[in-house]
Amino acid sequence: MRTYGELFRLLEFRSLFAAGAVQIAATTVSGLALSTLVYAATGSPLLAALALFGSSFAQVLGATTLLSAADRLPPRAALVTIALIFGAATLSLAVPGMPIWGMLLIIFSLGLVNSVTGGVRWGLLGEIVPDGGYILARSVFNMLIGAMQISGYALGGILVVVLSPRQALLVSAGLYLVGATVLRFGLTARPPRAAGRPSVRETWRVNRRLWSLPARRHIYLALWVPNGLIVGCEALFVPYAPTSAGALFMATALGMLAGDTIVGRFVPRRWRPRLVTPLRVLLAAPILLFVLPLPVPAAALVLAVAAVGFSAGLLLQDLLIALTPDDARGQALGLHTSGLLTMQAVGATIAGLVAQFVPVGTAMAVMAVVSLLVTVVLTPALRRPVVAAEVEKVAA
Repeated sequence: MRTYGELFRLLEFRSLFAAGAVQIAATTVSGLALSTLVYAATGSPLLAALALFGSSFAQVLGATTLLSAADRLPPRAALVTIALIFGAATLSLAVPGMPIWGMLLIIFSLGLVNSVTGGVRWGLLGEIVPDGGYILARSVFNMLIGAMQISGYALGGILVVVLSPRQALLVSAGLYLVGATVLRFGLTARPPRAAGRPSVRETWRVNRRLWSLPARRHIYLALWVPNGLIVGCEALFVPYAPTSAGALFMATALGMLAGDTIVGRFVPRRWRPRLVTPLRVLLAAPILLFVLPLPVPAAALVLAVAAVGFSAGLLLQDLLIALTPDDARGQALGLHTSGLLTMQAVGATIAGLVAQFVPVGTAMAVMAVVSLLVTVVLTPALRRPVVAAEVEKVAA
């Protein structure tokens, strides 16, 4: 499978894609609305960052307790239920008078539920597309994320200004319900990918297996840490430009869209391993310019260029799949998603704390420096992970 046309001829792929579109829009609208609401009420960059990314803290708890469900629940039922839970919770966040601590508690609970979502969705995607089609399909979803973040942040920015943050949350809740409907009627009811019941014990057993291979560990770290530190910079967009944060989010999403389009569709396979480190450097290096007082248009351009580097995640996922047996693929991809979101929350918190003591732009540059250092340290370990993949396949 080499073309987008072949992908979109698959009915279930179209349904999963459409549901993903409205759910990503819902997430971006609600995230911007919540961050704006919390910052207006508290004036705290840290709390604004937690409102935007705080749900990801629960991912580490879910990854160590619930993740075996990714391969042991019927995927359609699991995805529909998760969408309905998000819709109901977003409605509750829109209730007038909701205290900040109550909002943060709901956000954390949603992160716990969401810890299973990535494994279910990406494991199902591997079943829907034929062999060899996963990376192309995943790149399409990454492009979707970029496009819908652009649309979602634009919509969220308009709704927050024209209506109010709480009314924007109501729109977000409606989008989640639309996504649940598309999933229910657009996907085939499939059995779980693995036998047995989800359990904490099974989650730990498979996680230990996934973490036991050094090459896989290095790939996970490369997927999580540099990315999470740079996403921490995104958590400071509202304090950096309170009235223009939507433009910065849109520029970042546009850069991600461009990077995933180029890498997923046009970069020859033989070039891919060589691009991991250059793309990780690109992800962080431009953000060093934020140590200067950049006007919003220049800041948006810098962020768009840097965000092309997020496409390194596609190349690392390709290596991760090569290292993972089929019966653990859902949990492996779920662990990647949970670890990534957890590290993004850690990055957002660190960035928020740094910004309490130094100018916001300087805090962003500090995060970029740390991301570059981590990339340099991990580069030697990522040179020949495919050899380890072959060893793992023989052992399995």
